Amino acid sequence: MAALEKLIKMQSDTGLTYKEVADQVGITKEYYWMIVNGKRKLSYTLAVKIAKVFKTSPDFIFLESELTTSEQKEIS
Repeated sequence: MAALEKLIKMQSDTGLTYKEVADQVGITKEYYWMIVNGKRKLSYTLAVKIAKVFKTSPDFIFLESELTTSEQKEIS
């Protein structure tokens, strides 16, 4: 699942509105909408703030590449 799809799903699952997420992050609703719709890029700091709203890590939401099985074994 692509990063923005994850973000949209997480927002839908929590029932939070664009405004509620934006308020918690400290940005405007319009800016958050642009992030969700791929119109604006985001900084790592902003990614961390968004992840905190959803009680997860920025990597879980925004990291699009997934490790192969052999790469996962190398890390372990």
